[in-house]
Amino acid sequence: MDSLNLAKFFRKELFIPSLKSKTKNSVIKELIHPLIKLNVIKNESILYQTLIKRETLGSTGIGKGVAIPHCRTLTVSDIYIVFGLSKKGIPFDAVDNKNVHIFFLIVAPPQDKNNRYLPLLGKIVEVVKDSKMHKALLKIEDYNSLIEIIKNK
Repeated sequence: MDSLNLAKFFRKELFIPSLKSKTKNSVIKELIHPLIKLNVIKNESILYQTLIKRETLGSTGIGKGVAIPHCRTLTVSDIYIVFGLSKKGIPFDAVDNKNVHIFFLIVAPPQDKNNRYLPLLGKIVEVVKDSKMHKALLKIEDYNSLIEIIKNK
């Protein structure tokens, strides 16, 4: 798993330093938006419905102000990670019932080369469980500071 270079999965176009959403469903739409702008989604509606359906299986709000909404979908042909930050926090049905401030949206095709989806998910969980990194993520001002934190893991 250490051979997985987490930083290479992040892109400046998929970085949202200040989310405006106030609800779970609207933040999912807001996190999808940069993927639409990049023109990498075949069907926005299907992706949204897939993510909402995934949330009904159990919230991807993992606690301590972090959510990692994720799914495999035919609407993308590669793995994408969208990072979003909310200073105010958004109710997301997290396991600890606290608002979420840090979002990592991960979308991947049903079959991805080298099967990177689950290791990637695990690596992100590792990053956010590290309390020093967690605090640093909350203070991010720009894309470069996000990459520095991710590279330091």
